[in-house]
Amino acid sequence: MSALDRALTIDELKAMAKRRVPKMFFDYIDSGAYSEGTYRANEDDFRKITFRQRVAVNLENRNLGSTLLGQPVSLPVAIAPVGSTGMTQADGEIKAARAAEKFGIPFTLSTMAICSIEDVAENTTKPFWFQLYVMKDRGYVERLIDRARAAKCSALVLTMDLQILGQRHKDLRNGLVAPPKFTPKFIAEMAIKPAWALGMLGTRRHTFRNIAGHVEDAKNLATLSEWTKTQFDLTLNWKDIAWIKKRFGGPVIVKGVLDKDDAQLAIDNGADAIVVSNHGGRQLDGAPSTIRVLPEIVDAVGHKTEVLMDGGIRSGQDLLKALALGAKGALIGRIMAFGLGAGGEAGVTRALEIVRKETDTSMALMGERDIRNIGLHNIYSNDLDRRQGF
Repeated sequence: MSALDRALTIDELKAMAKRRVPKMFFDYIDSGAYSEGTYRANEDDFRKITFRQRVAVNLENRNLGSTLLGQPVSLPVAIAPVGSTGMTQADGEIKAARAAEKFGIPFTLSTMAICSIEDVAENTTKPFWFQLYVMKDRGYVERLIDRARAAKCSALVLTMDLQILGQRHKDLRNGLVAPPKFTPKFIAEMAIKPAWALGMLGTRRHTFRNIAGHVEDAKNLATLSEWTKTQFDLTLNWKDIAWIKKRFGGPVIVKGVLDKDDAQLAIDNGADAIVVSNHGGRQLDGAPSTIRVLPEIVDAVGHKTEVLMDGGIRSGQDLLKALALGAKGALIGRIMAFGLGAGGEAGVTRALEIVRKETDTSMALMGERDIRNIGLHNIYSNDLDRRQGF
């Protein structure tokens, strides 16, 4: 039995990834902004919710399948967009997309991916989602949307909470850049992580390929880095959803909603779904956890649109808690990244299998046979009463 097969929890895969991935890229995955208070709250607040256990219920023929934006899924999750995934392991986005496709869930490719839209499309057989950052260079953004449409992406995930970058101390201290600079420290680390280094030597994908070669002012690593730093659009607003949606011609999911008023504005301006998200605790440190604000957003707009969420999910139990509080499904980023770092495509598959098994077993012990029936009746009312006082 391999080390991956022996892994029983996402935490075990995380530990494996930490041993195998260079520090700067592991820290990029496992970090938040400033004090990391919101990053920790995303996980901690899930632990304050408890299930109602029910017994003597027929548990035959259980179902974990559902739909997200009308698309059948084997489990109500999608892979969240994670920047620089191709630095966690060589060709990381391709490997994660293949694992998601085989598992029967959507994969979301980040604008700041190492593998390009075309790279992923050429190496998969089913449509995937594409996450869009709006840049000041609107011509580039329009071309990016056109490329996503040409690749037959089935949805566009518009991130609204990164007009300005929250400071992540670990990234600054590590000198994070893709591709990495070959400092003595980094060379020494590659010597003790040879599998990662050999994988990178075997691929041509080392930088942000959704940008490199597609922007005149980003011709090499130095100019690409400088262009990216100055391009996030400070004027992004709700009205931008309309032209983005018209250009794409398909459903647009608005990600980065943490307030019920913003949720309503997103819908008023054409969002087809929303993702309750604080960017994994990587933007506004001191903001509430996503699971804490999820219920009030569901109460406000859940009858009008699909409400998804991300942030803090590390198990099938966490997924069930999010569903119980009204989410239609969840986006999982770090689960994917830890699995990828632990074992490439097989590691992502193992991570998804762990979550599926946890979800199935816990759902059964809650006395439920169909994941689509999970709701407020599955958690204790005192948890619900104090949901705003986590």
